[in-house]
Amino acid sequence: MTARRRLALIGLGKMGRALAQLAPERGWDVVATIGGAENRDARGVTPSSLAGADVAIEFTSPNAAPANVRAAVAAGCPIVVGTTGWSDQLASISELVGTRKGALLTAANFSLGVNAFEQIVAVASRLLAGVGGFDVQLVETHHAAKKDAPSGTAILLRRAAAPPWEREIPITSVRTGSVPGTHELIFDAAFETVTLTHTARDRRVFAEGALVAAAWLIGRQGVFTMQDVLASRATPGAS
Repeated sequence: MTARRRLALIGLGKMGRALAQLAPERGWDVVATIGGAENRDARGVTPSSLAGADVAIEFTSPNAAPANVRAAVAAGCPIVVGTTGWSDQLASISELVGTRKGALLTAANFSLGVNAFEQIVAVASRLLAGVGGFDVQLVETHHAAKKDAPSGTAILLRRAAAPPWEREIPITSVRTGSVPGTHELIFDAAFETVTLTHTARDRRVFAEGALVAAAWLIGRQGVFTMQDVLASRATPGAS
């Protein structure tokens, strides 16, 4: 019988609740939930509060994430981070991870489909930019409560699509209702349009991917992304 893995959740918002619900079904024991006022400035992320977790998953806010990551790394706990908007601190945190021989995995989007979509977007962009006559733009739609615009995923996809084009790809951000997340890359020419779309139907798709990333991160050292997870899983015999 496979031993159940121990998970700490940092952040008690919508994603934290989705993870708490799904994790036990996927073979995890949630041994710690850290958030709220007691975790101001990451004071709640300690070796004691992490309760021997094999890995932590962090979904909070751009202002809180860097301190949470530093605290988890200092406590010797591998950490998966889904919070976006703090990339300006990634370099210094990566140095800390290296010094501590820790493990960090960050992603703008944990959907396995989105991370495959990123590679599809890069190929389509290269082909259509090469034939000429096409323009390109990106439209992303999320729920009304989403704080950042454009989304981290939209920025990720723009970066994947950008190299063949001579100008920056524009992003249109729509905030409405309760949409989990839709990203459309539109290639438009005089007589035809090519549209690539990824639609998330349920927030649990991100929780599922975060748990896959967390399981993959256990026992590793370094700084990783979901592309590392995808490449590993796509290689026969790799894990």
